[in-house]
Amino acid sequence: MSNTFLIAKSKLFNQDLQSLPDHKLLISTLNAYCYNIAQKDSEYSEVLYKSDVLLPDGISVVIASYFLTGEKLKKIAGEDLFFYEMNRLSKNGGSCFFLGSTENTLKCISDRIKSDYPNVKVQTFSPPYKAEFSTEDSKIMVDKINSFKPDILFIGMTAPKQEKWAAKYLPELNVKHVCCIGAVFDFYAGTIKRAPKLVIAFGMEWFYRLIKEPHRMWRRYLLGNPEFLWFVIKEKIF
Repeated sequence: MSNTFLIAKSKLFNQDLQSLPDHKLLISTLNAYCYNIAQKDSEYSEVLYKSDVLLPDGISVVIASYFLTGEKLKKIAGEDLFFYEMNRLSKNGGSCFFLGSTENTLKCISDRIKSDYPNVKVQTFSPPYKAEFSTEDSKIMVDKINSFKPDILFIGMTAPKQEKWAAKYLPELNVKHVCCIGAVFDFYAGTIKRAPKLVIAFGMEWFYRLIKEPHRMWRRYLLGNPEFLWFVIKEKIF
């Protein structure tokens, strides 16, 4: 399978989130950074391709999709997905589980949810910080999730780790929607501030994050954005 299929032959979701079916789904997001990783990681590429829903989480993906296919996509960020799911759970009195990040971040998330969404039951778990989980690690995570039986599982362990784990253990998880939303954990917890809405509207969120976290983000954006542009141009030409 060619790694260049992700946009030109994509499954990018271009509808309102309200049309998501209410059964087990693996929901992933795609931005330029994820796309670049997928060019070099065939397992991650396969996971994105097989996700039930792949959201265009980045203005670069929206523009590239139009350039390659002529299709106009609507940007749907991981944070959009998060608030949609939380509002739906609040209305129906559902439950959610947060897997990933630190104990402090998870506590901030739990505290805020109790205030923002008092009708939603919430449980969290901070897995060990390591590049790859052991089978025992994953069994503990799966057992904790299934014992709570959440409607929604939010995973925040960064790409591609979160997507690979979700895809591997999806058959064992007793949940409906599995949402890989990465940095949204920190945004909602308040440990990292997201760009103002006007900046997001102009497609400059990447620049805001670069300015706010230059040491962590310079490689992703200053090197990654030109790399993404080259991949897209190469796909258009060849």
